Amino acid sequence: MVFEKCKAILLKECELVRRITSLQNLVYEAAVNRDWSGFETNFSRLGEIGGEFTVLEHERERLFAGILPESDASARFYSLAMGLPPEQRGELTEIYRNLKLETLKIQIMSETIMNYIAGARATMAGFFEVAFPDRKGKIYTPYGTPVSHDMRSMVLNRSF
Repeated sequence: MVFEKCKAILLKECELVRRITSLQNLVYEAAVNRDWSGFETNFSRLGEIGGEFTVLEHERERLFAGILPESDASARFYSLAMGLPPEQRGELTEIYRNLKLETLKIQIMSETIMNYIAGARATMAGFFEVAFPDRKGKIYTPYGTPVSHDMRSMVLNRSF
């Protein structure tokens, strides 16, 4: 019973991780190609899938909580696995290891996307500092209040 529940949860998490990976690739491509509407659409879809993943994660934690309440998730999982027959243990640990590896890949890709966006943002800030030295790196709204550099569209009314 516990094996089937755990396996079902882990397989659902693996499927969500695969979907997250493909969406992250789309988010990265949209950022590189400056397709901001595609970026926002895929990013919001990532948030939805992240919510689904969180629900499954809590369900898995509740399942493991009865095994070793005071330990971390990995210790709980491996304690559960040790009580299973060898075939089930091998199957479950393989799924769990693959899930952990895919999760690490997602973290690396997330850092890559964030580094790319931070670099693009720094480039834009540098451009505005050079192009408009009189503003000292600040951008103002039409009402004269300063705003931070962001990735929203803008129109320049100056000619070079």
